[in-house]
Amino acid sequence: MRRRFRRTGTPGNAAIAAVTGLALCAGLWLLRDGVGTHAPPQPSAAQAHAGVDDRSGGRATVSAVPALPPSPPDRVRIPAIGVDAPLTGLGLTKAGSLEVPPADRKNLAGWYEAGATPGETGTAVIAGHVDNADGPAVFYSLGALRKGSAIEVDRRDGGVAVFTVHAVEVYDARDFPDARVYGAASRPELRVITCGGDYSRTTGYQGNVVVYAHLTGRR
Repeated sequence: MRRRFRRTGTPGNAAIAAVTGLALCAGLWLLRDGVGTHAPPQPSAAQAHAGVDDRSGGRATVSAVPALPPSPPDRVRIPAIGVDAPLTGLGLTKAGSLEVPPADRKNLAGWYEAGATPGETGTAVIAGHVDNADGPAVFYSLGALRKGSAIEVDRRDGGVAVFTVHAVEVYDARDFPDARVYGAASRPELRVITCGGDYSRTTGYQGNVVVYAHLTGRR
């Protein structure tokens, strides 16, 4: 059942600006079948931020595309890696980390309801599983995404926000850059997050893959 959208204050991600990654990175598929050919792709160094002007978080960069008014997202598409998934609302766990969608719904992604909606000024956050017990999940191939790739988000107002990827990085949980990932932005930005990095059979994935994108179109 779709959650009712409620704006609880000024858009922002302050509640998750000091926590790390996602709530669950167990790697259920790898845990069942062992590490090897099943490991998801990880981003190369060539897909990382190119420099300070390429980074988000408080910079005075203005988008060439006007920001959109707030509207909840209903679907995300990433054609380059075959993603076409419905979205559900996400909150925070009791520990303060970002929730993830139910593990048994492998093609379901989620968006952080207390933050910006995709397309409005600020940093919108979408998250999903890399796998579940049955195999690859919605963001299994996220680490293979390249700069310049398009991300399309269907909004409940009938519009589509189109984002262009400007960086793809992987972080160890101990070094997760909360401010960079979740921090404020002066233009419409999007983060797409899943589990990634090294894998341990006892603790699961050791970090997260994060895609950075900014609004470049609307229709």
